[in-house]
Amino acid sequence: MSEAGQPTIYDVARSAGVATSTVSRAFSRPGRVSAKTAARVRAVAAELGYRVAPLAGRPPAGRTATVALVVSDVTNPVYFGIVRAVETAAAAAGYTVLLGSARESDEVERAILERTLPTVDGVVLAGSRLPDRTIRTMAEHRAFVVLNRVVPGVRSIVPDTRPGIGGALHHLRGLGHRAVTYLAGPAGSWADGHRWRSILDLAPELGLKVSRIGPCAPTTEGGSRATPEVLRQASTAVLAYNDLLAIGLITGLAETGVRVPDQVSVVGFDDIFGADLCTPPLTTVAAPLQAMGARAFEELHQQLGGSLSRRRPMAPLPTRLVLRGSTLGVPA
Repeated sequence: MSEAGQPTIYDVARSAGVATSTVSRAFSRPGRVSAKTAARVRAVAAELGYRVAPLAGRPPAGRTATVALVVSDVTNPVYFGIVRAVETAAAAAGYTVLLGSARESDEVERAILERTLPTVDGVVLAGSRLPDRTIRTMAEHRAFVVLNRVVPGVRSIVPDTRPGIGGALHHLRGLGHRAVTYLAGPAGSWADGHRWRSILDLAPELGLKVSRIGPCAPTTEGGSRATPEVLRQASTAVLAYNDLLAIGLITGLAETGVRVPDQVSVVGFDDIFGADLCTPPLTTVAAPLQAMGARAFEELHQQLGGSLSRRRPMAPLPTRLVLRGSTLGVPA
């Protein structure tokens, strides 16, 4: 359900067991869907009280039917699910998505937006490094949604990190760890500061001592480069800003002869594609990446329809701990 309690196209698709694009065609182009499927979709929609208008049909006259999705680094697997979800939802509503990669540079991000704004109806910013004031100024001219960051006055969608981080800290404490190092992300990352504050809030309740290393580049190279400083800490466990840092750290530790999880436990964040393919498979805090992408376009499309205030509260989505092989009890 949407935050306002109204069923969405995603609720109908889930209940009917079909794709969102099938739901869209069942209402806008029924000849493209079998009669049986169309009837099932319409029955589910009626049962849920779904109204076609918000997401079905073509964009209003005068619109470009194009939205921009700008990510901080397109090579980071954290964006794979977000990109796919935004594209799927946009296609179901008759929109095309332009994808831009800022390469972790606020200057590149600003240039992309300045070139793109005149040609699109709205923008989704994911992992933006721009100042709040710049984003608010741009949002005065186009529909805007910001992912994984809160910008006052602009619609912001963020994961609720506390359940996942709390689960990770409880898990580590239950394994006997008493000291945890946080491997921080980029200095300009809102999400990094939010995750660190959650750790500082929750760790004392569990009797955990915490330390911080960073800022680090949110890449495997960044994690590998942090290895010497991690080894200088007294901690037996590391919680990384993201999975790439965690995987890089595991590689760096292995190169120095330190075994994970036998000697050091490592926890990542995001549950990206490949987190279960490294050695050992990574214990991580899973972020609702696809749900965030789907929600982002839904909120953007509602803005374009004039039915959503940009000043409504943010919509946090829950995180959860995924246990794999990179955590173990305290070394003897």
